[in-house]
Amino acid sequence: MELTETQMLPLAQQRTWDALNDTDVLRACIPGCESIEPDGEHAYLVVLSAAVGPVKARFKGRLQQTDIDAPNSYNVVFEGQGGAAGFAKGSARVTLEPDGDTATKLTYTASAQVGGKLAQIGSRLIDGAARKIAGEFFKRFGAQVAGVGEGEGEGDGEGATTADDDEAAATEAAPPNTESTDAADAESGGDAPKRKKSWKAWISKF
Repeated sequence: MELTETQMLPLAQQRTWDALNDTDVLRACIPGCESIEPDGEHAYLVVLSAAVGPVKARFKGRLQQTDIDAPNSYNVVFEGQGGAAGFAKGSARVTLEPDGDTATKLTYTASAQVGGKLAQIGSRLIDGAARKIAGEFFKRFGAQVAGVGEGEGEGDGEGATTADDDEAAATEAAPPNTESTDAADAESGGDAPKRKKSWKAWISKF
């Protein structure tokens, strides 16, 4: 399997690099990731659950970064075991290029080999699953890095705005309700004499 993709990320190059080396960020962004822990210099132990076609398994693997040129590029060598599901191993080249001061173009080229049940389900399913996982990772990663340093302040502001809007809406809603009640009372009061008169007119017929 070979996979090449380019992603535009809304963050400066150095901050993107830092996020790619932050285990908390990676844990939140890798689909199905249960844990990711340092295992020596520039290496990580990863546990994740994944489904590739009809094959679902819990994989335990190791990632090793090599040829590091911070904050521009690095290689990743990975291998993982999924029990009866089989194994996967391969490598990827990741490069970062600044796009102005507030955005970064990330390009990666990955190649992998699989064995066991994974090797029996066909390359198209494997490629499709890999692209889906990669797409979900970068979707989460983009959202994660976009919120760095902004989430708490914006969240509080949005919460306050929502509360104010709700209070204002309730205040604005009160007059129409009062008017509706008054209108209903007036209508009821207006109808009462008419109904009384109609009753008398009906009685007078007998």
